[in-house]
Amino acid sequence: MEFTVGQIAELLGGQIEGNAAGKIRALAKIEDAGAGSLAFLSNLKYEHFLYNTGATAVIVAQDLVLKEPVTPALIRVEDPYSSFTRLLEEYQKALAAAKVGVEEPCFLGEHSTIGDQHYRGAFSYIGHNCKIGQNVKIYPQVYLGDNVQIGDNTTLYAGARIYAQTIIGRNCTIHAGAVIGSPGFGFAPQKDGTYRDIPQTGNVILEDDVNIGANTTIDCATLGSTIIKAGTKIDNLVQIAHNVEVGRHTVIASQSGISGSTKIGDHCVIAGQVGIVGHISIADKTTIGAQSGVSKTVTESGTIIQGSPAFDYKQNLRSMAVFRKLPELQKQVDELKEKK
Repeated sequence: MEFTVGQIAELLGGQIEGNAAGKIRALAKIEDAGAGSLAFLSNLKYEHFLYNTGATAVIVAQDLVLKEPVTPALIRVEDPYSSFTRLLEEYQKALAAAKVGVEEPCFLGEHSTIGDQHYRGAFSYIGHNCKIGQNVKIYPQVYLGDNVQIGDNTTLYAGARIYAQTIIGRNCTIHAGAVIGSPGFGFAPQKDGTYRDIPQTGNVILEDDVNIGANTTIDCATLGSTIIKAGTKIDNLVQIAHNVEVGRHTVIASQSGISGSTKIGDHCVIAGQVGIVGHISIADKTTIGAQSGVSKTVTESGTIIQGSPAFDYKQNLRSMAVFRKLPELQKQVDELKEKK
């Protein structure tokens, strides 16, 4: 694919300084870009690369003041990072659009329907009574159980496993190896010390614009639904337990785990390796720092917590500062004891 600098600027609503007719065939980092590449500059610590980059064009901020002459054409926009992200999205869409048709062997169950412009990769399996929308891309070795519903423009990458009854909205992305709808961790202890399985009869609902990372698992509900609401992004290697509800536009980083029946609010940020106990609620716009253990409900919107157990972020930092001084404080205490 090839575009002119002018076409890209028009797409982004940017202003051009330099040659609008330059040809762009690739996207690249500013320090590595060569002829025919488009790069961007959002972090000023990389500004020095702007003056010697080989890129044909660079996306920069509207208010950037040049310190030296530049060779590439400049596309000035309000937010270079967001603009470059939009280009990556358009590029990915263009690549996905080229994937159309059915590779054999694959399986489509009885009474299952699939919309136009879809792609089904080799060895994919679609169960019975499934409803799949327009422009859905199902890569090789994807498994869909019976009665699964998938909205338009959703992509399931290789090896994703979608259990029966799962509902996935529009414009979702499920990355390789993700498992959606597997049974929740439900076992009833018996008097003799053994455990009895509790049937997990619910499902998982992913609303529109949800992104699920590679090898992430989301358990079905015991009863009802485990729900991931619209716009939420979940990283690789995350565990979401049965009957959890994650709010809209929340982000969850890798290796975090959320225990059963917990409710996470809208616009929350959960950093890596966070553990959250079951049956609590996390208020909207809560930020939880990396490696935190959350054992209590967070009621106030906009709270920032960290630590294990997690508590107020600033208090945690002060506590850590004291903790580092404990050997010195212990030494002082011992010296005072000796003086008595």
